Amino acid sequence: MLTLNTGRYTYRLTDYPDDVVSDIEKIYGAEVINQVDAPVDFEIALKFDSLVRRFFRPQITFYVDQQSPFKPMPLAQAYPVLEWGMNWCVAAFDYNHFIIHAAVLEKDGKAIIFPATPGSGKSTLSAYLALTGWNLYSDEMAIVDLNSSRVNPVYRPVSLKNNSIDLLKQWFPDVVCTDTAKGTQKGDVALFRCVSWEQHRQLEQAEVVGIVFPKYKADTDLTIYQLDKLQGFQQISSNSFNYNITGQQGFETVGKLVDAAVHFEVHYSNVSEVSEFLVEEVIK
Repeated sequence: MLTLNTGRYTYRLTDYPDDVVSDIEKIYGAEVINQVDAPVDFEIALKFDSLVRRFFRPQITFYVDQQSPFKPMPLAQAYPVLEWGMNWCVAAFDYNHFIIHAAVLEKDGKAIIFPATPGSGKSTLSAYLALTGWNLYSDEMAIVDLNSSRVNPVYRPVSLKNNSIDLLKQWFPDVVCTDTAKGTQKGDVALFRCVSWEQHRQLEQAEVVGIVFPKYKADTDLTIYQLDKLQGFQQISSNSFNYNITGQQGFETVGKLVDAAVHFEVHYSNVSEVSEFLVEEVIK
């Protein structure tokens, strides 16, 4: 049995392949594993459902409270499956926060939310920013306080796919990451540690000053489109996991986010240009 503290949420992992532990230690560090005084939010497991499948083309299944939201996956993909399952737990069961499918980066106490569809380059941009002076609050989910509309930091890695894996390693040769899991449902996947536990512990709730929708396009010049509040509202609500569940409070939270932030859509191929734009026009 193993517990994992991610700052906002704590998981108890009751069953797991031995190889998963080394990835957890590499990505999270020993400081957040098996903290006996940490309350547990989710009890999860990675199990071999079939004795035959344990030895012949072995498969693993993610469970939360004895129920599985996913189909069995190859054992070689166990660690990405664990990370996806941890995300699913938050999206499915946390009704105390407004949750948006988005990355969150913070600088000088000001946060930017990056909602995006697959293939937009969101995670690559998040990793680059996190390793060049920004604070990573999340790569996958913006956890927004329903009362203050401020965003919470969560201690999780960045998940990169396919060509982005080698690209980030070229930019940052010393970055800590897992081995690449080949041929997952999302392509080739590796998890990157872009913040230390000590750095994460210094982070606090932050005011959202910008909502930026990134769209990566190879060999294109940086192009900026300013959006109005209605477009921002539609994008935030449609990218939320629990907009309908949070009801009136969720509606009001989106309204506060939209009113307090500037809204842009950014088409880019050069991440450093995006960083310059964010500092000069969004954080300012």
